[in-house]
Amino acid sequence: MPNEAQIHADIEALRAQVSETQDLYREVCTILFFRYGITPTANKLYQYVRKGSMSAPAEALAKFWEDLREKSRVRIEHPDLPDTLKSAAGELVAALWTQAQSAAQEGLETFRSEAQAAVVEAQTVQDFAERERAAALVERDRARQTTKDATERIQQLERDLAAERASKAVLASQLEAAGYQQATLQTALSEARHDFAAEIEKHRQALKRSEERYEASEKRALLEIDRERTTAAKLQKDLAQFRQHQQNTEERHRIEVAQLQANLADTRQKLGVAEGVLQELRALRQQQTDELKLLRTTVAESDARKNLLEHELAASLENVARLESGLKQQSEAKPNRKRKGAQ
Repeated sequence: MPNEAQIHADIEALRAQVSETQDLYREVCTILFFRYGITPTANKLYQYVRKGSMSAPAEALAKFWEDLREKSRVRIEHPDLPDTLKSAAGELVAALWTQAQSAAQEGLETFRSEAQAAVVEAQTVQDFAERERAAALVERDRARQTTKDATERIQQLERDLAAERASKAVLASQLEAAGYQQATLQTALSEARHDFAAEIEKHRQALKRSEERYEASEKRALLEIDRERTTAAKLQKDLAQFRQHQQNTEERHRIEVAQLQANLADTRQKLGVAEGVLQELRALRQQQTDELKLLRTTVAESDARKNLLEHELAASLENVARLESGLKQQSEAKPNRKRKGAQ
């Protein structure tokens, strides 16, 4: 169960660091969702921050979900696939992962709510039993004075004991349901881990193949540039020799000079095109590098979310263990109470 005091302390620390209202609401969304596993809402954000109008947290919350969807979007890159098919495949993978996370989160929230309700009910039964124990002590003193009052009190205690047995049966049923929910949650979490690991490995292999293709293309472009530069240098050398010889044969070779100049211009144009292709390849490689960094960031956030789910699962198991211990203690205390009532 999240610590409200700790949440307020974290938000107060953010107030000192973030002055803009929208930025503050988005940071609070991040803390609630990733650190405490709480789904942020506009009302909850306004209760924690209480800054600006009621539309401010709604706008910040919409921007937070939009950024989260953008970061979790999966892109499929393959030179033989159309852009529409790439986008559709990426959105399908992202949707499957989002549904898996939602199912795991819903199962965890259901289990947590039922476990908390069971703990509250057990505490209520314990308080009721303690009050009845105090009343039984008072009735025992009165029973020493009047046999009739003692008999009536014993009958009342027997009715209370039957009610407590019924409560114990209800608690045992709730405990069994909580165990079933726990097993379901663990199965969903395992499946989500396996699917996500497979998708990450597939994208890593695709990115590795893309980088190999880009490196080969870059090498070919560099070789083409070198060849064009060599050709240009040779043409320039030939043009210089021809100009030196032109002093005696200028009129006869004027057409050949014009052809050489045209060839030189064409070669320079090819050289410029090849350099442009090389710049595009480098830019595309930088884009792939940025996407890899974004993917690694997404993996880190998913790992953090997985650790949070495991922590909440462990906390739920501890609550179930405490509930079982309370039931055991309550069962052991009933024979003692019955013997005292008989005295």
